[in-house]
Amino acid sequence: MAARRLSLRSRIFLYMILLVVVASILIAAVTIYQYNEQSKDYHKQRLIRKERQILSSIDFVLRQTTYERSTERLGLIFKDKIYEIAKNLNVDFNIYDLGGTLMKSSKSDFETDSLVKCMSSEALNQLNQSIGKRYVEKDQQIGGDFQSSFTVFSDFNAKPLGILNVPYFEDDSFNEAELKAFLVRLGYAYFALILMAIAMAYFVSKYITRSLKTISDKMNVTRLEKRNKKIELKGASEEVSALVESYNSMIDELEESAVQLATSEREQAWREMAKQVAHEIKNPLTPMRLTVQSFQRKFDPNDPIILQKVDEYSKTLIQQIDTMSSIASAFSNFAKMPEQKNETLNVVEVIDLALDIFTETDITFKSSKKEIIANFDRTQLIRVVTNLVKNAIQAIPEERIPKIDVKVFDQENDIIFTVTDNGNGINEENIPKVFEPKFTTKTSGMGLGLPMMKNIVETYGGSITFTSEEDEGTTFKVTFPKE
Repeated sequence: MAARRLSLRSRIFLYMILLVVVASILIAAVTIYQYNEQSKDYHKQRLIRKERQILSSIDFVLRQTTYERSTERLGLIFKDKIYEIAKNLNVDFNIYDLGGTLMKSSKSDFETDSLVKCMSSEALNQLNQSIGKRYVEKDQQIGGDFQSSFTVFSDFNAKPLGILNVPYFEDDSFNEAELKAFLVRLGYAYFALILMAIAMAYFVSKYITRSLKTISDKMNVTRLEKRNKKIELKGASEEVSALVESYNSMIDELEESAVQLATSEREQAWREMAKQVAHEIKNPLTPMRLTVQSFQRKFDPNDPIILQKVDEYSKTLIQQIDTMSSIASAFSNFAKMPEQKNETLNVVEVIDLALDIFTETDITFKSSKKEIIANFDRTQLIRVVTNLVKNAIQAIPEERIPKIDVKVFDQENDIIFTVTDNGNGINEENIPKVFEPKFTTKTSGMGLGLPMMKNIVETYGGSITFTSEEDEGTTFKVTFPKE
């Protein structure tokens, strides 16, 4: 599981290093194996050469001797000659008869023994039955590096006379020292190679994953609501180029989808807006129609209080007309973006003046500084503050003692002010709808206040957010840059 969490670059790096390490181990193992095989072959051939030299000397002695050439006479034939041959060839050997009894040894202190005791009868049979009449065994009692060869030799008439035994000790101490020195040198070479491999793996993995990192970064910042840039990579591999082409194709399709979505959203918004306007206008039209019909039905010019009735009817109509006018103004203000009339102002002073219009004594205002300067539209700032405070007042139930806190402070290049109330709060179901046009939980109003505030703040590159706890209260936070 841990390997899966490694990045592609880390895995490429580790796999390349692992490949070099495994290759180093394999080469060292092959080197040791090859040395052992060569050593075995060397000792095998060396033993054969010694045997051939001794057999050649034995044959020469057999041709020159005046004794009868028989197995029984071997002790006499090689009585003195065996020492001469051993001295000339610098090798010790023994001569046995065909039954395995020791006849003569080049070592004067060699203990008389029979070949049968040194070899099993089965081994002796194999020697006599083998085509080359030769058998080699390792002496497990002395050690695995000691071996003896047993070869049947004949006279010049091919008559078997005896068995030549050549003891041989494989001394590899010098070769092993050479091998160790070679392995040490090889280890240094591989250590340098591993360091080079680490550096190469680092740059190769970085080069391979650089293109993928570029694609990953581009994909992370890809958004439907903004224009995304295509990727341009030079010298990329075929696979990465195919991935880049797929991404660029996706960007084209995404832009087309964004345009279609924006068009569809605008059309839907205007449909909803038209429905809302029609609904809001119909509301005052109904009482106006009923008032006119009632006046028409009850109109009597001779009525002594006719003027009073006309005045009442007129006031009712004027009130409904004013309602329609306010509706039209509200939708008009919401539909158009506020014009920025920036001026350098003291935000603390403007907010303090905006709060003076409220007669409630439960509003507290705190500022981290007496003067926080920013470029902002004074009218729009007052509008945002008063709207948020008015919403806070209306959110507090009548049975609860109101408590509204307004704070302002600066943070690096931003100005932040918050409005906190102890009202009913906003339930989880309504939280996503707070900034949607025409959404409201009040019995009156058209639900355009907060969307308009959001529109104003975002026009200045700011943001408006809120946190709420049901039945505890709500805090709205407005952030906008100083410049």
